[in-house]
Amino acid sequence: MFDLEKIIKADHKVILVGSYPAIIQSILDFEYLCGQKKPSVVGIVAGGRKIERYFFGKKEISIPVFKSFSHIPESIRNEVTFMLNVSSGRRVFTSTVEAIDALPALIGGVIFAENTPEKHALDLAELCESKNIFLVGPASVGFLIPGVFKLGAIGGVEYKQLVEAKLSIRGNVAVFSASGGTTNELINILSSHGKKISFALHFGGDRFPITAPIDAFMAAEKDPDTTHIVYFGELGGVDEYAVCEAIQTGKLTKPVVAYIAGNVAEIFPESPQFGHAKAMAKTQKETARAKRDALKAAGVNVGESFKEFVELIEKVPSRETREDRNAIIEPMEDRRHALISTSVSGDKDGKVLVLGEDLLSFSKSNSFGYIVASLFLGKKIKSKELEDFVNFILKLLVDHGPYVSGAVNTIVTSRAGRDLVSSLASGILTIGPRFGGAINQAAANWIEGVSSNKNASEFVEDYAKRKIYISGIGHRKYRSDMSDPRVSEILTYTEGLDAKFTKFAKSVEKVTVGKKGNLILNVDGAIACVLLDILHEKEGYSEEELKELTDIEFFNALFVLSRSVGFIGHFLDQKRLDEGLFRLGEEDVADASRSEQ
Repeated sequence: MFDLEKIIKADHKVILVGSYPAIIQSILDFEYLCGQKKPSVVGIVAGGRKIERYFFGKKEISIPVFKSFSHIPESIRNEVTFMLNVSSGRRVFTSTVEAIDALPALIGGVIFAENTPEKHALDLAELCESKNIFLVGPASVGFLIPGVFKLGAIGGVEYKQLVEAKLSIRGNVAVFSASGGTTNELINILSSHGKKISFALHFGGDRFPITAPIDAFMAAEKDPDTTHIVYFGELGGVDEYAVCEAIQTGKLTKPVVAYIAGNVAEIFPESPQFGHAKAMAKTQKETARAKRDALKAAGVNVGESFKEFVELIEKVPSRETREDRNAIIEPMEDRRHALISTSVSGDKDGKVLVLGEDLLSFSKSNSFGYIVASLFLGKKIKSKELEDFVNFILKLLVDHGPYVSGAVNTIVTSRAGRDLVSSLASGILTIGPRFGGAINQAAANWIEGVSSNKNASEFVEDYAKRKIYISGIGHRKYRSDMSDPRVSEILTYTEGLDAKFTKFAKSVEKVTVGKKGNLILNVDGAIACVLLDILHEKEGYSEEELKELTDIEFFNALFVLSRSVGFIGHFLDQKRLDEGLFRLGEEDVADASRSEQ
């Protein structure tokens, strides 16, 4: 049931199913023009980018995009009260059912798409009734309550249209229509004649609107701000007869001005199909003439032409309201998207902010491990366990001797007389799958193993068949009978955790050492599984969110940062030693060319 009072009093939190930038921006513009402090749209369920950028006034904001309802954080899912479905007609049913199932606080929504199968509309109507949820549509531009809430393209998608329609203050006239374009036209007609609307609703042009005209009329009857109703209908369907009955039985008492389009169909031998799916009179009762006569008989002021309809609208009394806020709104034609967006830091009035906090206080009150983990994750971390582990890893990975490729490159570049940045860059550029880049791939391995529910033997056999090394397994020096002390220390950080990723990694190690003694869990593999467990259990990351961290190379970032300290140490050491240009001797290079036969 369309409960206007409940909608007005609700905390307006909206999820879009699909993305439609023009409509989204129009909702935000409406809210800004109405003087609201923050936007109602809290997320978009769609493919593509992780955020979409919009304006709230002249301020640019980011709205998160989620791949599916399961990807929406529970805190957001639990507060969403309205849904706007702009997906295609063939996806309307499944996506709307998903929304209803996923959003426990949902009050209602709008279905924008045309060509929704009629059976799907009927099934959704039945589902909504059982869940006490309203839906407007299908094929609806939505509804709006001036100064309060707009859901859909109704009222226009350009901010100037919203300003001209004077939608920042509630008036006294309710506007209902079977046509989206006519809904907006009626709003403009009313505003041009100095009248303001109490609320407006477009039922949608499909044959079975889920919110029927009588539902809107009764909502207007209950609304203390509404004194008059303006209605535009069409030939086809019999919804108007329910309105007539409500008037005749005294349930609907507020004056109605109406027009029913489609008299032209009478000149054809059979009623033609007009633009909307519903706009065809299959019986005499569904003709425009029959419905006009019925409404007149019930006491409705019915225009015989659209011109007469407008003249009747002009006579509708208006109610005095305070000055419209739109008169003082600054122009917004010069809005321009920023070249980049960031969520980790900013500059406000010359003060640097890191994750929303002043840099100086942020630095003084937190450890380096806390700062690194928070910046790398894009939000302040919650657990002491993650802070302590990152602190330890940053120290543990700082150097591994002058023999590894990154250190060698740094040393050679330094001895060639190059500067600090060039030497550091040459060392960092060696980091990859064979040196230092294995932590990230190891994390991806353990996520794959756990999420696939494979046992360790199946996991190892799968890699063997594909002839792929398992990142995180194997060491040149240490063996199962001579363990790496660094790994043992790393694994102590899982004490008190369920540690499903670490358990899986150790079960893989048990299989691989059975094949060869040096195929042990190495430092990369140990760091990866312990980090996964802490992030999952102490920071609340889902398996999908952990997978996203591997996609952006979060795990390798810790190695790059830490080892940069070691590379800088080697650079400075070489500058102090000043041994001159490095050059290989003939004995250091083997001839790999093939000998002639």
